[in-house]
Formats: sequence, structure tokens, C-alpha cells
Amino acid sequence: ATDLAPPDKRPRVVALLYVMLLVGMLVSSIGFGALLADFGQIKLIQVIQAAALITIGLNILALWKQEVRDPSRTRHDESQPDFISAWRSFSHEPSHRRIFIALGLGTAGFSMQDILLEPYGGQILNLSVSATTILTAILAGGTLIGFAAAARSLGRGGDTYRLAALGTLVGICAVSAVVFADPLQSPNLFRIGAALIGFGGGLFSVGMLVAAMSLANKENGGLVLGVWGAIQATAAGVAIALGGTIRDVVTSLAEAGLLGPAMTGPSAGYSVVYHIEILLLFVTLIAVVKLVSNSERRSDKHEN
Repeated sequence: ATDLAPPDKRPRVVALLYVMLLVGMLVSSIGFGALLADFGQIKLIQVIQAAALITIGLNILALWKQEVRDPSRTRHDESQPDFISAWRSFSHEPSHRRIFIALGLGTAGFSMQDILLEPYGGQILNLSVSATTILTAILAGGTLIGFAAAARSLGRGGDTYRLAALGTLVGICAVSAVVFADPLQSPNLFRIGAALIGFGGGLFSVGMLVAAMSLANKENGGLVLGVWGAIQATAAGVAIALGGTIRDVVTSLAEAGLLGPAMTGPSAGYSVVYHIEILLLFVTLIAVVKLVSNSERRSDKHEN
């Protein structure tokens, strides 16, 4: 996308890529909800097997003749800088490091609840299997709206860092809504929180990806986007694993009565994870606001 799309069209390209990802999640989650309405263990296994086969088929179709080989770019007599040298040259600029730090923190903040929303709805709010599966569609729908809003804003010349900051702020409010859904026993507040998590995450993801793409040129495009993908995937994976682990450990301690009378129910583990998420998003917001101020200072210097 960085190589093929001119800078003024990149926000639309990024939004389109994310939209297709969310369309797949949205359609599949609705399909899963319908197929699992009459839940059974065998039916669950069959649905998972079918999803795996469809995924393999779509990936083969997507990869088929995607890029023409270009041997001239990998000639042995061409000098190829090693990764460490290229990274040192790129990361020498402090603003580059700040972007990736904000990306990692924000991705972790939005991802920690990834595997907890559905069990939270079922275990704490007593939603059915079909109803909790639809939560994925709600989350994806919110993200889809976020992508559309991000593409519209950036297409009109909006600032990528301001967009990411707005997404982070929405995420803080969204996770707070999920936390309050338990004491209020409000499934609708929970659904609103899930939708807003998706919306905020969509704004943040597009804003940070377009910001990273703006750093790329012909020499370091692969490095920049590779580092962006590696940081996002690593932060999301670690956050998801930690979220599940923390929930299990805290729940075990609460059920054993080791956390005091205020934290004895199964919601204790979820609550701790959600509060950690809010903290991560607050730190992310501080980092992104710093990027906004730095960007404004550079713009003022350029104008002067």
C-alpha cells in the first residue's frame, strides 16, 4: 500500500484494507451467532473446521500472483545494509521512537480485553452463547464506523496524531462503560462499551498507521511498515495473553477470599484487567498528545 498509493490517497487505502478485515469479522460473527444459536459441542467443532478451511482458501486466493518477481532488486552485487544499521539510522530520530512507543501502548490498551468481552458477557451479565457471539459483530461494527470516520477526517487533511488521540480518549470512556455494566447489570451499556471500543480502536489504528506510513520512503518503507506490524502484533499478543492470565489469577485469589470482602465475585478478575487497560490508554493518550505538540511545533517552524 505504501509503494502503490500516493501520499494523499494513503488514508483511503489504509481504511479500505481495515474495512475488508472488519467486513470479514462482521459477516463471520453474525454467521457464527446464527449457527450456534442451537449450541452443541459437535456443532462448535464443525463451525471451527469450516472457518479454518474458508480461511485457507481465501488466503491462497489473496496470495495468488500478488507480486511479480524482480530479480534485479536482490542481485548479489548490490549492497544491502544489514537490519541493525538500517534500524539505527531510522530510530536516531526521537519522534520515530515516540510513534512506535505510543503504538505499542495503545495497541496493548485496546487489545487486553480481546478474549474477555464474550466470557464477561456470559459469566457476569448472563448473556446467551448467541448473544455473546454477536458482541464480535458489535465490536467490528464500531470499528468499521471508526475506519470510515478516520478516512473521512484524514481525506480532508485531518491530523493523524489528533485522530489517534481522539480514538484513545474514546477507548478510555468505552472501557469505563464496560466496567460499570456489571454493578448496573446493564447489558445495553456493555454493548455500547463494546461498540465504542471498536470505534476508538479504529480511529487509533488508522491514525497511527498513516503516521507510520508518512515516515516511509523508498529506502526504508519495508523497515518502517515491518516494524509497525511487528510492534502491533507483539503488543496485541502479549496484552491478550496477560489479560487472560491476570483475569484467571485474580479470580482465583478473589474466590479464595484473599482480596478482601470487596473483591470476592467472578467479576474481580475482569475488573482488574479493565482498570489496567484504562491506565494503559491514559499513558497512550499522554504519549500521543506529546506527538501532537511536536508536530505543531515542526509545522510552525516550517511556516516561519
